[in-house]
Amino acid sequence: MRTLILGLAIIACTSFTNWETNFDKALQTAKTQHKYILLNFSGSDWCGPCIKLHNDYFGSQAFQDLAKEKLVLVNADFPRLKKNQLPKEQQKQNDHLADLYNRNGNFPQTVLIGTDGKVVKSWEGFPKAALNEFIEDIRNAMVDIR
Repeated sequence: MRTLILGLAIIACTSFTNWETNFDKALQTAKTQHKYILLNFSGSDWCGPCIKLHNDYFGSQAFQDLAKEKLVLVNADFPRLKKNQLPKEQQKQNDHLADLYNRNGNFPQTVLIGTDGKVVKSWEGFPKAALNEFIEDIRNAMVDIR
């Protein structure tokens, strides 16, 4: 079981490659590129639904196409294993993001944020909708921000 979880965590980390970890930088990028921020709270080494969400949804070509066009992706990870602990500054930033956008401590929690830093829509847990419906839900939540 431990090997399976470790393997899933390694796979999940590979899908984080297009994800920013600095929210301020992401917000600036979103403003200059007229995009939304999609902030995801995850537990990359312990949360099965988080790993599945990154692999099955965020790792899909359909989602990547949407992200490239309309989103700046931000991952706020909360690993539990000592060997995966984040640098103190990163953990402090993630804790602050959780205080602002995930007060209930849901994992996964996905939040669509406008360039003003306000929540447009949020999704708690693994999506109940199929991938194409989830993507359409994100699209429908966005309005032209130019």
